[in-house]
Amino acid sequence: MSNDLENEVLEIKKYPDPVLRKKSEAVEVFDEELEKFVKDLFAAMHVHDGVGLAAPQVGVLKKIAVVEYEGKSYVLINPKIIEQKGTQLSEEGCLSFPGIYANVLRPEWVKIEAQNEKGELQTLEAEGFTARAFLHEMDHLNGKVFIDYLSNLKRNAIKKKISKNTGGHF
Repeated sequence: MSNDLENEVLEIKKYPDPVLRKKSEAVEVFDEELEKFVKDLFAAMHVHDGVGLAAPQVGVLKKIAVVEYEGKSYVLINPKIIEQKGTQLSEEGCLSFPGIYANVLRPEWVKIEAQNEKGELQTLEAEGFTARAFLHEMDHLNGKVFIDYLSNLKRNAIKKKISKNTGGHF
């Protein structure tokens, strides 16, 4: 029984998969299929112990991301940054970069607009780690990954480590 469930979990694309560098398209149809996909994103995120997951990370180029932190779940469809303030430097990781972590500078506070899986527009304000998670996932929707914020030296060291871990398949 558990094997059947595991087979249904969405596969997370690992860097340097080219899909991670592509821009996503806006979601225009809000239906049962979208609601199921959002549930599947949350399920894949939970299986891999993540706090966020974006559709491009599972090979779907649509502006859909989910975040769950401190017991709160967020669905971000067609998200847009309205306002951001402050700065925070903190460690980030990513399900598409297993075992890789680096300090990334991001805004401390963010206000975004996004639709939920029913198409309802919501305005969300977040600070600290939740703001970081929103922005990290929103970057995925634009073909950007967290190592893009690092110096060339750090980015190249990570790429080298990934190349080694994948047997040079880079």
